[in-house]
Amino acid sequence: MSETLPRSITKAMQFENGVGIGISNRWEKGQYCTIITSVGIVGCGIYDLETPAEFGQAIAIARGTPENPLCEPEDLLDAKIVGCTPKARELGIEEGNTGREAVEKMLGAAS
Repeated sequence: MSETLPRSITKAMQFENGVGIGISNRWEKGQYCTIITSVGIVGCGIYDLETPAEFGQAIAIARGTPENPLCEPEDLLDAKIVGCTPKARELGIEEGNTGREAVEKMLGAAS
């Protein structure tokens, strides 16, 4: 790998309903990515749902595979949501939504 590790990238991402912050963190043999909105997070499978659910947080996760990992926040946009907290469900997010749909629902709830 030619890039220097570890590395962290943060960038603004424009959506129809507003702006989210995309984050990618990488280290040797590992990575995770997320899109943060003002009401919650759409992230990869590294996130646990139990603890944020306890705190009433809106979290929706997608899961990559070893062959197709989710490395950059853009990778979440077409990935399918495989789990979410009750607060995310209150926003209309459900399994099978794309990451983009989940982000738009979060941003729409913030308006």
